Amino acid sequence: MPISEKLFALGQHALPQHGLSRLMGSITRCRNSLFKDSMIRTFIKLYGVDMTQALEPAPAAYGCFNEFFTRALKPNARPIPLDPDTVVCPADGTVSRIGAITEGRIIQAKGKEFSVLELLGGNPDNAEPFTNGRFATIYLSPRDYHRLHMPLGGTLREMIHVPGKLFSVNAATTANVPNLFARNERVIALFDTQIGPMALVLVGAIFVASIETIWHGVVTPPTGKTVRTWDYPANPPVLARGQEMGRFNMGSTVIVLFGDGVVDWDESLQADTIVRMGQTLGRLRAQTAKSSDNRQRTA
Repeated sequence: MPISEKLFALGQHALPQHGLSRLMGSITRCRNSLFKDSMIRTFIKLYGVDMTQALEPAPAAYGCFNEFFTRALKPNARPIPLDPDTVVCPADGTVSRIGAITEGRIIQAKGKEFSVLELLGGNPDNAEPFTNGRFATIYLSPRDYHRLHMPLGGTLREMIHVPGKLFSVNAATTANVPNLFARNERVIALFDTQIGPMALVLVGAIFVASIETIWHGVVTPPTGKTVRTWDYPANPPVLARGQEMGRFNMGSTVIVLFGDGVVDWDESLQADTIVRMGQTLGRLRAQTAKSSDNRQRTA
């Protein structure tokens, strides 16, 4: 790892991470036409954003930079596989890591791991189903589409907001900051699916001004020092495979968790693979899919 990347990661400890993120939130919501149009056009040129896929391709049509950043895509831009046994990628981005969870430990980077228990906010009941399950960590770069979608259909059981740090989540920081994803602020959505529990962890980062979900709206900010939990015992949100579930108002990472023996990841996916929302992330195991079909027929 180059010394410059180590210094970049270490330097973040001294930054006023939340203050910078609040400032970025104000900047990205500025509605002055000259300022926001210049910011959007510069960003498109700098990162090579493909506006032909956007539902609204005209940069000036967005009321502020954040509306552009969380722009919707045309309906056919990210087709969802018809096969119901396909687990779909929840976001555009790059695979950071993908594989098996071993005794409750997830690989963050070479030589670095973190625990499912810490990632999910410290509740053993929430962590236990994923102890030897499967995980996929997807990093969204600035140029990517920043809405998040369901890998599999599910019923929301619980949402948790865990306050924390706001380190960058790029490759340099991931390789150098221990326990990164279990230290950063995050929003956790726990779903019940046809194959058991599924967790989607929306990890905050520096300059990520806020995280929101479609059933709640903006979850953070505000932030603080106390874990917040929402339960949904009556009339819980039910979301279909491929349906939008949330978005990052600037950058970050999403982590997908499944239980043991229910999903096989696509063998072509590995660290640094570029992915798009809706493409095949994995498949339900044959016996799991068969038992799910039987439950649906007898229901």
